[in-house]
Amino acid sequence: MQLHTLLCLCFLSFFLTPLFQSQPHHFKPSQNTPHNEHIEVTYPPPSHQPTPSCTHQILHHTFTNTIDTSPYSTPYYPPLNCPPPWSRVTLHLKAKSKCQQYDRIAAVWLGGVEILRTSTPRPSNSKVFWNVRKDITKYTSLLTKSYLDLTMMMENSVDTELTGLYHVTVTFLFYNQNAIRVPFSPNSLSISSNSNSKSSSRFLMNELEVPYFRGLNESSPADLIIPIIDDGERGFWFRIEEENDLKKRRIRIPRNSYKAVLELCVSFHGNDEFWYSNPPNSYIKTNDLATGRGNGAFREVYVTIDGEVVGSEIPFPVVFTGGINPLFWEPIVAIGAFNLPSYDFELTPFLGKVLDGKEHVFGIGVIKGISFWLVNANLHLWLDHESSVVHASRVVRHSPKTNVDWTEGFAGLDGEFQVEAEKNTMVEGWVLSSSGNVSTVITKAFSFRNFIKFHNNGTYKMVKQRFKGKKKVRVTDNRGEMVSKLKVKRMYPLRVITLIEPFGLNDRYKLFTNFSHAFKEKYEGSCLINSISNVQESKGWIDVMGHSVLSGHASTKQNYSYADKFSCYNRNVLANNGRIVIDNSTFVCENAL
Repeated sequence: MQLHTLLCLCFLSFFLTPLFQSQPHHFKPSQNTPHNEHIEVTYPPPSHQPTPSCTHQILHHTFTNTIDTSPYSTPYYPPLNCPPPWSRVTLHLKAKSKCQQYDRIAAVWLGGVEILRTSTPRPSNSKVFWNVRKDITKYTSLLTKSYLDLTMMMENSVDTELTGLYHVTVTFLFYNQNAIRVPFSPNSLSISSNSNSKSSSRFLMNELEVPYFRGLNESSPADLIIPIIDDGERGFWFRIEEENDLKKRRIRIPRNSYKAVLELCVSFHGNDEFWYSNPPNSYIKTNDLATGRGNGAFREVYVTIDGEVVGSEIPFPVVFTGGINPLFWEPIVAIGAFNLPSYDFELTPFLGKVLDGKEHVFGIGVIKGISFWLVNANLHLWLDHESSVVHASRVVRHSPKTNVDWTEGFAGLDGEFQVEAEKNTMVEGWVLSSSGNVSTVITKAFSFRNFIKFHNNGTYKMVKQRFKGKKKVRVTDNRGEMVSKLKVKRMYPLRVITLIEPFGLNDRYKLFTNFSHAFKEKYEGSCLINSISNVQESKGWIDVMGHSVLSGHASTKQNYSYADKFSCYNRNVLANNGRIVIDNSTFVCENAL
């Protein structure tokens, strides 16, 4: 795959087993719907997008049969009519499609550095179009260079049945110094571990961004970004097929690096697309099931340097537009589906390991992962331009393995499965540069709980998952005085309920679906406090015969809210049967900080 091995409801191969071995992968609408835009609800809406100083179209391409082929590349040059420095740069991906097609995974790389991971809507027989905007200011060190390739991979396949093509345009929007001053604007989904600084006041990031997960954008853009990638023959992402499949790349770090953040890009597909619903292997084996979606419902992505684990994250459970019930995602897609999260690991305390001028092995793996995950990373480095060598050392580290407890009980196809996990880590290190000696202390903890229940001979399934994470960062100088501090708390709960009712014929049934998930964050920095809450709830049913969704009903409602000490924003959206029926937004909020 490609985003789904079989379209639309790969989830069903698990929910329907063993009563129904086939999977519906075609949707036959009763009538053609009008050309409509699919959206991911975030801030700001299009009417609040600022006017750029200049625009620069980089890519215009149609993706047809691209699976197992080289990605599309085109030369990149910075714009001549608005040279740097820029206060902000935004990537705008505009795409359209017509005719039946799967949903597809895609990524954009600049000089091998991933700047966007995205996916597509699931076109049926009507035209669809969509827009993705992402703040890419943190890649400024690349954006100022010429003779780089902008590369895009969209894994698509066209045949007599699936005839949809994807027409894509990628444009960069540049904002000159003092060209804009807006309260906040969209940003990538970036889960950060922290940020310490040699910040430049010319990049007013806190005034310009509302990230889902705050990280790299806390300081000025890095001086150098080194990609940790595959050879690029099928895209620059590595493909992880099993738990022991650790992907590695040797790189050399400049000896004058005083700060390092690794940005990890991740998406999950195939038998792990719905990893949070996977039963243990014992259940599959005992019931002699044909599904490959096993290994239980816990995944942890981790990063290593020379074999030592230096960071890990539980991935945010992004649902693609063919997942669970494809009617849920017309025209509002799930949280993160158009702008997938990346995960930032602060590696500054580990610089003592790599500032020796030698090559070091960076690795990426997935605990309990099965086929397949697409991963690669960008190593952001800040350089001391007043010195050729920076000295660093790790003082202390406490990072035990994740404590995971599994419980299970089942009789036939009915049963209950639970996994609980928790982890607490602490690392401290110092860096001696031309600016003095700075120490960074990072503490991080998370708790995870997943509960799965099968009932009524496996035709009823419930999945409940909860993740809570928190981190604290304290940066001090050699006198022990505070340089910066950071505290972030995150939650992303998820619940899925499905019920199958046979229609009398062996290959026809109704699937009732109820789904909810959310991303919530509270961020407290040295000069900024804000919170984001993004909650989405969907319910509906589909009538399935063989491999086709004959009819159905679906509604999706979503509330997105942002608040800080000075401003707030709230948007409520409701979609019913593929049309938005309510869309209200306000900048006046009762619960502003």
